[in-house]
Amino acid sequence: MDQLADRIANQDQRALARAITLIENDHPDKLELMSELNARKKHAHYIGITGSPGAGKSSLVDKLITLLREKQYNVAVIAVDPTSPFSGGALLGDRVRMHKHFTDQDVFIRSMATRGSLGGLARATKDAIRACDAYGFDYIIVETVGVGQSELDIMKVADTTAVMLTPNSGDILQIFKAGIMEIADLFILNKADLPGVRKLKNTLRDLIHIAGHRGFEPQIIETSVNENFGFNKLFEAFQKHRHYLDETDEGQKKRSEQLRYEVYELMQEALWKDVYQFVNNDSDKQEELKQSGDPYSLAKKWLSEWRKEGEADG
Repeated sequence: MDQLADRIANQDQRALARAITLIENDHPDKLELMSELNARKKHAHYIGITGSPGAGKSSLVDKLITLLREKQYNVAVIAVDPTSPFSGGALLGDRVRMHKHFTDQDVFIRSMATRGSLGGLARATKDAIRACDAYGFDYIIVETVGVGQSELDIMKVADTTAVMLTPNSGDILQIFKAGIMEIADLFILNKADLPGVRKLKNTLRDLIHIAGHRGFEPQIIETSVNENFGFNKLFEAFQKHRHYLDETDEGQKKRSEQLRYEVYELMQEALWKDVYQFVNNDSDKQEELKQSGDPYSLAKKWLSEWRKEGEADG
């Protein structure tokens, strides 16, 4: 696995694509690979783009890629899409988004299926980001699936999280109720060439004031893909937030909190696999499961048995 990690660190995109496939398929050597890639990370800027479906996230990301390439930055995009109920893959793929960047060797675009994850991100998204960081991209953009109130996972990944809204969409109060207001480092009012943008901006300012933000107050940036404006200001807003993280202790606090989440999730995933195999590979337990109508007693009993087995093996 260290040979694959070396190839990624030497900017081999085929090796990067293969590594992400191994990650998504939960290869037995995944943790070893991720440890090697983590040692090679180069500290890219992770940008999360989230918001409701139809807000124009993919079109905005396409414009943002163009702007970053004009500034000579290399860019990776992890686009998280809904899962096909038939293939298990992403319903929307690389071929239908950001097509003009496919031949650019300094742009890497990967679609990932949610595969049942309810937090707006695929389970393997964090590992794919880490692989892209080891490759040496300057910016890694994560576009969430866009499921409205289930987008909070992005704060466990991104350095800077941008929440997208559109005029007259009616989703601002839903976002406020869902707690997404609190994860936003900046707000993007996309389709700002449409009527209603001023009202939306005023409402958003009031909600930001109500929510309260310690330290960095989120900026509100107006953009329009159709009219092609606002993207330089958006880049400046990303830079401003990055400088804030670098120049204060908030950046270290955020990274420490993300690390804590990630360690817990990795442990939870490993423990779940062990418990699943403990129950699923035991025919007596499977028969008991069919006959019992009390999931609580079974869970308590089997968990106790699993712990005792672990103590005996230890």
